[in-house]
Amino acid sequence: MNDFSNANVLLEVKDLKTYFKTDNGILKAVDGVSFTVHEGETVGLVGESGCGKSVTNLSIMRLVPSPPGKIVGGEVIYRGSDIMKLSEKELRSIRGNKISMIFQDPMTSLNPYLRISTQMIETIRLHQDMTKQEARERAVTMLKLVGIPSAETRIDCYPHQFSGGMRQRVMIAMALSCNAELLIADEPTTALDVTIQAQILELIKSICERFKTAVILITHDLGVVAGMCDKVCVMYAGRIVESAPTDELYEKPSHPYTRGLIASVPKMDGKKEEKLFSIEGQPPNVIDLPPCCPFHPRCDKTCEVCRHAYPPVKEVGKDHFVACWLNCSEEERQAALNGGSN
Repeated sequence: MNDFSNANVLLEVKDLKTYFKTDNGILKAVDGVSFTVHEGETVGLVGESGCGKSVTNLSIMRLVPSPPGKIVGGEVIYRGSDIMKLSEKELRSIRGNKISMIFQDPMTSLNPYLRISTQMIETIRLHQDMTKQEARERAVTMLKLVGIPSAETRIDCYPHQFSGGMRQRVMIAMALSCNAELLIADEPTTALDVTIQAQILELIKSICERFKTAVILITHDLGVVAGMCDKVCVMYAGRIVESAPTDELYEKPSHPYTRGLIASVPKMDGKKEEKLFSIEGQPPNVIDLPPCCPFHPRCDKTCEVCRHAYPPVKEVGKDHFVACWLNCSEEERQAALNGGSN
């Protein structure tokens, strides 16, 4: 994997918090998430369903539905500007232009009543100083780039006339049609079969390498992460519990949850009779979580302090950060048990 430590920081998320007000209490979907994305870097966000991956990226784009959701704290610094403080007009100049997003299901993202040409041309002209004909030519070029056959005629089709894989290719073309610097891909292969998944992921990788586009990739698939990402952030219960360069994370996973996720992946050279590993229990309900390690009920390494306080983030290697009491000293654990500062 490439080293981006000397590259310019494109996006910096600091202590981001997004809560949802429910009848049962406050749901802390994102509770203090921090990470950076450098120019041209691919960052993976992984974790079980409900851990806050998608809400994190909707928060970055300020697309969280309000009510019931609300971004209650944190900063999202893009090129020196805090997206959280931008006006709607300023935000529109970034959203879809400098930062684009590919959603899980392209059929719900594309308007079924409008031709592909109408939707692509509108997007391009909104952000680029182009005539309608120039925007159409740009749209056709992008469709060809993502592998749509007969793009000159297919561009006038409706979304339902495309297969699922082709619709996702259209979404990729739309997302990159304005030369975005950052592409957020929210599980872009969820509804596709295995062979098409591989094609779409390879397409995203090759195009982003060509245009030097940075990527935030949300996925459950650790195999995808290993092949595409330069850095990985592992999320659990609304927080990042471990982040590291991809090679470092796979070689030296430090958090018990990360080790469990990696152990859960089937191995090609595994014994046929060997039982596949699984993490015991279920993810926690993030409504009114107590101030302790949320993973401790499922952890085989839990200790007394895990039940009483959330662990501090420790650097255990170069750019390798972990939030786990196992990486803290006995003095720190005792201080937390005695009510001291974390």
